[in-house]
Amino acid sequence: LSVHPDPLSSFPLFYIFVFNFIPAKPQVLLIGQYSVGKTSFIRYLLGRDFPGQRIGPEPTTDRFTVLINGPEERTIPGNALSVHPDLPFRGLERFGVSFLSRFEGSQVPSSVLRSITLVDTPGILSGEKQRLNRGYDFTKVVMWFAERADLIILLFDAHKLDISDELKQTIDVLQGHEDKIRCILNKADQIDRQSLMRVYGALLWSLGKTMSSPEVARVYVGSFWQEPLKNLDNAELFESEEKDLMRDLAVLPRQSAVRKINELVKRIRKVKALAYIVGYLKSQMPAVMGKEKKQAKLISDLPNVFRTIMKKYGLAPGDFPDLTSFASKLSEIKFSELKPLSSKMIDDLDGCLQKAIPQLMEQLPSERDTPETLRAKGGAVDVPVPTLNSKFGKKQVDSANPFGFSQEDEDNYWALQDSSERLLDSFEALGPQGGFLSTQTARDVLVKTGLTKDQLRQIWNLSDIDKDGYFDHHEYVVAMFLCDAVIQKGRPIPSELPISVIPPSKRALLNRQF
Repeated sequence: LSVHPDPLSSFPLFYIFVFNFIPAKPQVLLIGQYSVGKTSFIRYLLGRDFPGQRIGPEPTTDRFTVLINGPEERTIPGNALSVHPDLPFRGLERFGVSFLSRFEGSQVPSSVLRSITLVDTPGILSGEKQRLNRGYDFTKVVMWFAERADLIILLFDAHKLDISDELKQTIDVLQGHEDKIRCILNKADQIDRQSLMRVYGALLWSLGKTMSSPEVARVYVGSFWQEPLKNLDNAELFESEEKDLMRDLAVLPRQSAVRKINELVKRIRKVKALAYIVGYLKSQMPAVMGKEKKQAKLISDLPNVFRTIMKKYGLAPGDFPDLTSFASKLSEIKFSELKPLSSKMIDDLDGCLQKAIPQLMEQLPSERDTPETLRAKGGAVDVPVPTLNSKFGKKQVDSANPFGFSQEDEDNYWALQDSSERLLDSFEALGPQGGFLSTQTARDVLVKTGLTKDQLRQIWNLSDIDKDGYFDHHEYVVAMFLCDAVIQKGRPIPSELPISVIPPSKRALLNRQF
């Protein structure tokens, strides 16, 4: 939130927030020193090269690159991106021409980019020379993107754990966004198990000194690109770590709506606190004489001013701006020109928090929804992240045994595997989009079974395991199995699915829901 002395009159900033930030796709911001594998990680996610890609052991990425989905491959200059009405980059022009000349968009057709936007940053080097030669304030640009990002990934090289001054400054500006930060210890397959333990401990120690959060950031360990592991000693660990990271990325679109509402609430609360501060400062100014002296006294006594306002209006300390930066802003304006506190605007803000925001939360999918209400609300589709078993020295699971898994293999056995193969053609005939049947299509299939509405509601709740309002192939198989059990065998609908009926790929997701 920009610290504006008259926040309620700054409509353009609110317009940009509501009409650009709110509808925007979730953003993933990648930060790290040079040659830690940021661009290679992006290429691994996309499964292909992209325009403007530069990969090498030397500092290759010298610009901020935004990867967006589009019908054709092309690069978009930064000046055009910053004024594009449909993209959430309006406001970057404040950093000047020097920055915009080092900012570009890379448009590429990608199923991943249909759901998220990736932001690649320049590799961070050591030394004062690089900071001075950038021509723009690197940390402030990172802070701008961090405020709008849904996930911030800090990448570290297992061979280069030193945290340079500029990287430390960059991590410092991420304060307040600790819940978004995930760390990656990349290229860990190039060291042995004993060295990895030491490197991992050293990274946690460095992060503990650098990050002010009392909780240690989640660190994913592995080799995050498409090439096979160079050392298979820790292959099982790396596979588990990569699955966890990819799961975080896959469900990002679902979490984005809640995060944006949370960000909106934070901004409203901050604007409310700023309005009270501005109103108080205005009310303390003399009518005629001694205005400058009174203003200087108020600025010097700002801590007591904050305490007075906090106590008078029952506000939380976290809603107030930073004392030092706010005092600096106040010294540039005249208090006598500030507008008085508007009770109507405060009431409007309270009404938004008490009525509008709860109504907005009701629009999000929940477990109480029926298939009809889920369809009306719309559901976010998971990001199709890569899964490469061969990378970890294994055969692909699907081809490991052409006859499937035995019941003794509880982790991989699925009682409906034969039904899955048999129903694949009928599933494909229904015209799935991106591997998913729309809510309406799935509903029509279930209605044709002739079961009652109450029975179909129960079957939907059991079959839509990830609660996104769509059926993928496996969920479709589960739904058909339940319908057949009721119609052909007269069995009651279970209150929960047996573990053997749940697709192996969905079991971890189901465990997290409970």
